Amino acid sequence: MGRILAIDYGQKRVGLAVTDELRIIATALTTVHSKDVIRFLKDYLQSEKVDCFVVGEPRQMNNTISDSAKFIEPFVKKLKKEFPDISVERYDERFTSKIAAQTMVSAGLKKKDRQNKALIDKVSAVLILQSYLDSEKRKS
Repeated sequence: MGRILAIDYGQKRVGLAVTDELRIIATALTTVHSKDVIRFLKDYLQSEKVDCFVVGEPRQMNNTISDSAKFIEPFVKKLKKEFPDISVERYDERFTSKIAAQTMVSAGLKKKDRQNKALIDKVSAVLILQSYLDSEKRKS
């Protein structure tokens, strides 16, 4: 069984998280520049088996798609084109950045560390992936 890899796509940075091989827990992988994410994934897939990409889907409070989706949709199309054998799932990413920031406060990180946007993106990807895993468990 391959891993599941979550992508918190942003215009500047992309937070990445991945499951263990048994798909039990989500772990932060890295943050890469948006222009480098496809290259990074190609390199990563040389050594790791991934069965599914979970891409955060930004939504408004009323459940409509957020304006930032216009930047994510072209990326999702490119992802599907570059990796046609790997399924792509979309998952609601509402509040993940705020929850990530609060998680870092709760963990006792210093203010300087909490202002690290790359770290917030990585933690957000973990939250997206863990929520996705939890929802899949509830379905089965």
